[in-house]
Amino acid sequence: MNIKQYLDSTYLKTASQAGISEEDNIVVVKNAISEAIREKFKLIMIRPEYVSLAKEMILKANSNLLVGTVIDFPQGNSNLETKIKEANEAIKNGADDLDFVCNYEAFKNGNVSLIKEEILMGTQIGLANNKTVKWIIEAAALTDKEIIQLSALIKNVIISNFKEEDYASVFVKSSTGFYITENNLPNGATVPTIIMMLENASPLPVKAAGGVRSYEDAIQMIRLGVKRIGTSAAKTIADGNNTTNQY
Repeated sequence: MNIKQYLDSTYLKTASQAGISEEDNIVVVKNAISEAIREKFKLIMIRPEYVSLAKEMILKANSNLLVGTVIDFPQGNSNLETKIKEANEAIKNGADDLDFVCNYEAFKNGNVSLIKEEILMGTQIGLANNKTVKWIIEAAALTDKEIIQLSALIKNVIISNFKEEDYASVFVKSSTGFYITENNLPNGATVPTIIMMLENASPLPVKAAGGVRSYEDAIQMIRLGVKRIGTSAAKTIADGNNTTNQY
């Protein structure tokens, strides 16, 4: 098994979140991209403002590395127009994967029609431009029942509106990695959560993110059936070591 082809190497901190200058943060981003190229990971997941930079570096290195970015991150509570604008900008800049944050608070408040519309519109834009689309449900903010319901809702929107050959390009993803949990617990990629997602999102693939902290964790997720793993410690995990990183 080539575990590196499951790993979306991730760096999503702003300069202020990292406690460094913007210039230093760009250095961190460049280092993350270079590492992902060198290690032959599946994808580098970065903030939208760095997508063009990543594409330039990948082209120069003649690499097959994919570039992913986040849409309406990390809260997911912007209106649909804002989500679509961000997605179109990311597509224009060359992103291969679009990881949308579902408006999970609206879902929790019962606004199912809003969720259906954003999933439909966001997925249409992604697939029309040959992009992979992932819908982040922020599992740590949901009850088990809500995880099941939201995973099933996303599945039902996709199978009702798209062709079977599109299913593999639309993921349900567990977490932004930025949701604060008590006692530093994994904030998305727990075994019970991933099992619920797999059972209720199928035939859509699942991405585990938010709490995969070791090679053993990653292998367990792959054996459960996830197709992608998001982590800010991809090299550490691929090398068989453990990390304390939350996302």
